[in-house]
Amino acid sequence: MVWSLVKIVLFVAAIALLTLGAGYLSESGEGIRIAVAGWEYTLDPLQTVIAALVLLILVWLFIRLAGLAVAILKFLTGDETALSRYFDRNRERKGYQALADGMMAVASGEGRLAISKAAKAERYLNRPDLTNLLTAQAAEMIGDTKKASEVYKRLLSDDRTRFVGIRGLMKQKLSEGDTETALKLAEKAYALKPKHEEVQDVLLKLQAEKGDWKGARVTLGQKLRQGLLPRDVHRRRDAVLALQEAKGIFAEGTPIEAREAAIGANRLSPDLIPAAVMAARSYIAEGRPKYASRVILKAWEAQPHPDLAAAFAEIAPEENPSERLKRFESLLRLRPDHAETKLLRAELNIAAEDFPAARRALGDLPETDPTARSLTIMAAIERGEGADDAAVRGWLARALTASRGPQWCCDKCHNIQADWAPICDNCGGFDTLSWREPPHGGVPLPHGAEMLPLIVGSPARRAEAEEEAAAYAEGAEEAESPRPPDASEEEIEDAPVEEPEAVALARGLRPEN
Repeated sequence: MVWSLVKIVLFVAAIALLTLGAGYLSESGEGIRIAVAGWEYTLDPLQTVIAALVLLILVWLFIRLAGLAVAILKFLTGDETALSRYFDRNRERKGYQALADGMMAVASGEGRLAISKAAKAERYLNRPDLTNLLTAQAAEMIGDTKKASEVYKRLLSDDRTRFVGIRGLMKQKLSEGDTETALKLAEKAYALKPKHEEVQDVLLKLQAEKGDWKGARVTLGQKLRQGLLPRDVHRRRDAVLALQEAKGIFAEGTPIEAREAAIGANRLSPDLIPAAVMAARSYIAEGRPKYASRVILKAWEAQPHPDLAAAFAEIAPEENPSERLKRFESLLRLRPDHAETKLLRAELNIAAEDFPAARRALGDLPETDPTARSLTIMAAIERGEGADDAAVRGWLARALTASRGPQWCCDKCHNIQADWAPICDNCGGFDTLSWREPPHGGVPLPHGAEMLPLIVGSPARRAEAEEEAAAYAEGAEEAESPRPPDASEEEIEDAPVEEPEAVALARGLRPEN
């Protein structure tokens, strides 16, 4: 309110001053005489001031009109002017609006509308680095891979968009199943942006699928250096890659280097069972059984596994069952309550023909955790103790339909594999196989035949058991098949035969009378 009063006072004062000035000029009496082409004009002081102001305004209007004419001339010749900048701003506003509409169309799943908006934005903006990317995404959305590929190739010509183009083509080749081309594109994208996490993951996966273990280890190390991978996870995955690299060296026929690589893989991750088995066998081949025992014992303490027991048996293959049972004590006492320890101790006692001890070692596993292996061992114990055939057949019949126990199972897709591998055969996951019991069903036990040398002490009885197991698997054996007491002939004929080691144990380990 005070400021409004001040402005009113100032306005009144200005009017008063102008009025006084005009009155002073009128009363001064002096004027200006102007003679032009025989005409003479006499202006008093007030008229002179007014004429000067009008002349100043006319000069200003002339200058502005002259500038406008020059601007129009420049606009017509293509030079930048205020007028051209006005039209440019208008075109830019329309272009960015079309670009925003195209992005919204992509987000809402309207691919064809997004393509039309991208074309409109390109006409207004002339920014292919933006509009081409929008066009490619919209083309992929509607399934026009050919158009998307053409747009990605156009992006390769610009340094600012080359990485985007390579990445887009790489994802297209991956969806098409062309892993060879995808790997080359991933390598180029990795060279442009080595810190890009998605490109690192794709490159690592493709290198592992191709068997480029050395290159995969380099990529994995880059992820560790950039802090994208925990150190313990890196050590585990690096051990997996080192193990596969060792297998590749072994396949090339250089056993010394393969042994060193296997030992190095085991040092990276002592709990990796395949690496421990391979390192132990490398030490056995070098004549260093103590080192082999140390590797197996450390791995067994982390995770008991039948492969570790088989490798431990290979340290002294000619020992008799009693000697083997005594030597295995160092292994068995590490995890005495583990199911694998109980099963192994029972098998060793069966091989030594100490069936009561085998029953004590097995405990209540057939009831609390009935697996095909534990039930088969019970059948062998019953046969060894002289039980009638009905009891033995009952255990074997239960073994045919029981759970297969722990197996190599993928943590992502729950696919079951007979042997460990760095990559899941089903989903392609890297280092996703773990030794555990799958949720449902399973495949036949992969280690039945390999465990026979561990269970059967002498070579003669080992050969006999292996021959009977093979004969049973081929259907060539004419002896009666395991069957439950009340089963019909049709049920026996239709029953799946998955465990030849059950008959090998029940028959091959029968005590001699």
